[in-house]
Amino acid sequence: MLLNNILPFAHHLLRSSIRPGESVLDGTAGNGHDTLLLAQCVGAGGKVWAFDIQAQALAQTAARLADAGIRTKVEYVCAGHETLAEYVEEPLSAAVFNFGWLPGGNKMLTTQAATSIPALTASLALLKPGGLLVAVLYPGHDAGYHEAHSVEQWAADLPQQQYAVLKYGFINRQNQPPYLLAVEKLQKIRQA
Repeated sequence: MLLNNILPFAHHLLRSSIRPGESVLDGTAGNGHDTLLLAQCVGAGGKVWAFDIQAQALAQTAARLADAGIRTKVEYVCAGHETLAEYVEEPLSAAVFNFGWLPGGNKMLTTQAATSIPALTASLALLKPGGLLVAVLYPGHDAGYHEAHSVEQWAADLPQQQYAVLKYGFINRQNQPPYLLAVEKLQKIRQA
């Protein structure tokens, strides 16, 4: 298929923008798929921060990386992603957020706009020029619908001179399918 589904497209964007030795962030570790990709991209000389409020998610993520033989330095942080600026100080090349709930976990524990937007804002502040932030949104449930609408409005309000924002999603799929927002921090400020 020429048009990738949402998660493969997100991973394609991340692979294209991350170099070995860089520092990156997974704001929603979940089952570790994104953390694993980030660790593979930065290699042994890089660093990954993986955030989740559920210890179970971080344990699953650590196990996934161990099973893959990953030797990248990963800092697992059992805290809300809205607190990431308390843990991460160095510039990031990329950040990924795969919002919603932990697959296979409690669907009542879902990300919320009230914490997700501050996390996204903090991530942008940490991104290097040319860095990439990827957010996967799930509007197919009530909390996800509100979060997706709020995050999309937040992204639409970013100044075009400083950020390029892409919305990628399929419009002919039923049940409000997930979609992706990709935000690139521009190398040089463009004139309006």
